[in-house]
Amino acid sequence: MSIVKMNVLTVPAEQRELLEQRFASRAGMVESADGFEWFELLRPLEGTDQYLVYTRWRSEEDFKAWMEGPMKAAHQGGGAGTAQQRPAATGSTVWSFEVVQQASPSPQQS
Repeated sequence: MSIVKMNVLTVPAEQRELLEQRFASRAGMVESADGFEWFELLRPLEGTDQYLVYTRWRSEEDFKAWMEGPMKAAHQGGGAGTAQQRPAATGSTVWSFEVVQQASPSPQQS
């Protein structure tokens, strides 16, 4: 089954808009990666300053290949068309999971 990588980003309130703009400017970068299945940027609603960056991959190998290719360039200033920028987040932790069960909505009956 698939694997999930969640990057937990600590983002001060004054940096939230910047973080979201940076992710928006990278739209399309991950979608064409081999083995990519899903992406979501999750904004906290209450009680925390941590955003979650959710990505789902066919395999660990596919994720690593993306991290060593396009993602590495983006984090070194090679993405989004600009020179190296200061991070919007003050901290980052990556969580890794293997999908062992999943469900999707049932088809609507007419």
